[in-house]
Amino acid sequence: MAGPEKPQLVRALGRWTLTALVVNGVIGSGIFGLPDDMVRFVGAAAPWAYVFAAAGIAIFMGVFAELGSQFRDAGGPYLFAREGCGRFWGIQMGWFIWLVRLTAAAANANLFVVYLGEFWPGATAPAPRIALLVLLLGGLVLTNIRGVGSGARLSNILTAAKLLPITVLVVVGFLWSGPAVVQPHVAATPASWMNAVLALLFAFGGFEAALMPLAEGKNPRRDIPFALFSGLLVIAGCYLLTQLVAMRTVPDLAGSERPLADAARALLGPLGAGFIAVGAMVSTSGYLSAQLVGVPRQTYAMAERGDFPRSFGNVHPRFRTPYVSILIWGVLVLALAIYGNFLWNAIISAGARLMTYAVACAALIRLRQLRPQADAFRLPAGRLVALAGIALCLALVWQMNATHAVVISVIATIGTLNWLAVRRAPPG
Repeated sequence: MAGPEKPQLVRALGRWTLTALVVNGVIGSGIFGLPDDMVRFVGAAAPWAYVFAAAGIAIFMGVFAELGSQFRDAGGPYLFAREGCGRFWGIQMGWFIWLVRLTAAAANANLFVVYLGEFWPGATAPAPRIALLVLLLGGLVLTNIRGVGSGARLSNILTAAKLLPITVLVVVGFLWSGPAVVQPHVAATPASWMNAVLALLFAFGGFEAALMPLAEGKNPRRDIPFALFSGLLVIAGCYLLTQLVAMRTVPDLAGSERPLADAARALLGPLGAGFIAVGAMVSTSGYLSAQLVGVPRQTYAMAERGDFPRSFGNVHPRFRTPYVSILIWGVLVLALAIYGNFLWNAIISAGARLMTYAVACAALIRLRQLRPQADAFRLPAGRLVALAGIALCLALVWQMNATHAVVISVIATIGTLNWLAVRRAPPG
């Protein structure tokens, strides 16, 4: 007698929800701290760094658009690497993506508390900080366990909410009739340009989380390319325009600790600075919401294929969500957020992203050989674009420091041990 049928995930994510996940997965805390760094690197030429970085990230988005359009299962980059390059590389990709997203989410959770400290200085004290992190992450976890629809709606709402203060700042900044500020001259070197583009490529990263819940996507072949390229236009526009406004309104922008808050203060006074601080809190919580929709679907997919503990693949019988993956993800983010500060988590996160992009480019080349007739979006000159992506990754690797090298080695070792533990078991 057959047992009860296993609950299945629900296909509820359309193209606009996926676009919101792309935007939410990228725009988190970085937009509120980038302008001063860019001026410090390349001075008045900072807007061009955004143009170059957007062109670079478009290479990787194009690769992921073709890969994502071929699949209707959960997993995202893990699934692409597994199908294109084999089980070993799939598991490696899974671990790199998972740990990158865990630490990036923990960094954003910490920044939420930091920005709240603008209104309630006691928020950053140890006990209130832990309580706030529990409330923030606990609420998001419960919302997402109760259904992908509710989690997606929350992500959509927070996407709109996070773009509102940025839009207001940009509009007021360009209508401002006060004297424009001239930033001090910076003699940019090739190394400083490379550092600027490298920092922005990391800031543009995170879009891959939107590809993880494809088992709940309505039409991935049509919707994934639309979501990625539409999201890129919104993200690049937000980054570039806020940079221009900050450069126009904040004297000595390179020395600012909160560049967008200082820009809002110059335009609208203290209320403007508070408005942007609220926007930063909404932005970080929106980022966390998008991660909760996407990232647990990767560990769900790995468990489904026998590459991770089977419990991660459990689907809630009522809500039809991978509740174990969601709950464990939330607990681990909370632990990392409590243990480390923003900078600690950001350093751990930054070193692994290039690895994931390079493996994805290799997977595209291999899948074109394995599936020449696949019913999928085809990136023009896709093999050449993928090779260019691999070359760009190799060029940027040379900018990495010893900390990044240690992190990459540790993650690769964990992934290898995982592969050794499951390699003799039949794949799911």
